[in-house]
Amino acid sequence: MLKKINLFVMLIFFLILHSVYATDYEYIEIKNPYLNKIPIGIPSSAVISGGSLIEDSSVSDLLSETLAFTNYFKIDKLPGEKINGVLIKDLNFKKLREKGYELFITCGFSINKSKVLRIEFRLFDVVREKRLLGKIYKSYYTEKRNIVRRFATNVVKYLTGKDGFFNSKIAFVSKVTGHKEVYTCDFDGKNIKQITNHKSITLTPAMSIDGRWIAYTSYIKGKPDLYIRNLKNNTGFTVSKKGVNITPAWLPNQKKLAASLSYTNDQGIYLINTNGRIVKRLTKKWSKWGIDLSPTFSPDGKRMAFVSNRSGMPQIFIKNFEDKSVRRLTYFGRYNTSPKWSPTGDKIIYSSMAKGKIDIFMTELNGEEPVMLTTTGDNESPSWSPDGTHIVFSSRREGVDKIYIMTLFGTDQRRLLEMEGKQTSPFWSGNIK
Repeated sequence: MLKKINLFVMLIFFLILHSVYATDYEYIEIKNPYLNKIPIGIPSSAVISGGSLIEDSSVSDLLSETLAFTNYFKIDKLPGEKINGVLIKDLNFKKLREKGYELFITCGFSINKSKVLRIEFRLFDVVREKRLLGKIYKSYYTEKRNIVRRFATNVVKYLTGKDGFFNSKIAFVSKVTGHKEVYTCDFDGKNIKQITNHKSITLTPAMSIDGRWIAYTSYIKGKPDLYIRNLKNNTGFTVSKKGVNITPAWLPNQKKLAASLSYTNDQGIYLINTNGRIVKRLTKKWSKWGIDLSPTFSPDGKRMAFVSNRSGMPQIFIKNFEDKSVRRLTYFGRYNTSPKWSPTGDKIIYSSMAKGKIDIFMTELNGEEPVMLTTTGDNESPSWSPDGTHIVFSSRREGVDKIYIMTLFGTDQRRLLEMEGKQTSPFWSGNIK
């Protein structure tokens, strides 16, 4: 009987142990505010078959820069150090562990006679001596940045369970030409493009989830009108009602947006099609002098946060579209504006003025005391990355407004753009296919 009990206990222990190691290994817990960066090695490219080796470190450099932007990794680019190949048999894991690496990426690339670029990537777990990912890409040399971002997306997806933000854009306003115009750039501040050339005041750009549409307010006609533009074919519509037409926000996964209009004498939030037609009003008229603006939607589109002066000073409220209820969210601070609902659906970030200074705060939806994320200079217009792990915002900490990013915990704050003039009103798009 005792032997049977011991065998039974051993069997249970084996099953528990097997279930632990059979589950996916948790490499990066992005919800941990005290995240330790994972040491990862990225050597120069190795020779692969199918063409002649390009003596060019740009691919490994691009991959290092892209992964470093996440703040998940402690990256060693190993300049000049080469390996014999990209496969698991080509690696000395004992030597890599002695150097302190936990992850290692091999990269090999070549070009054939038709000038087609072939890139191979492998991601290895050094501790477990295991290959985690392997990808082969073929394209033209000019597409190497896009190839690197595709692989980086796969790496982040494998290690965190999220798609990351490498295929996203950031829209913003800059006065570099002397006028406030809308620009876009890639997630890392590269590939800056001027979108508008109105030679006027242009404000609050907002991009649709798929990145095909952009909406903004401009004073081209001398008053604030709403412009809705298709970025692919450069067509669009204008909402030019009497009064103000401001603070556009797109509904999740719909070709509709909301904006604050005042053509009925009070200022409320309305639902609008991409052809500029008003569908319906989303907030009820509650006062002759009432102001509702700056809508932002939950990921499922069933709730909307917005700014209202119905409590006296600007505060953030939430409307539930299912039961039509409206409740106040913010009670800390006298002047709370620019809310943005997180892609994960559980948080809202916003700007708040206290003691003559503007900072960015984050709050849960249960009304708990908010957390202040910034402390230096005036900080405004926060916007979430598509995976909810980072925040872009504008700051006057250098004496003039510039665009910065930080993690959702307020750590690793750094400037995004090296651009002349003033930059404000950043908006982070979804991942664009």
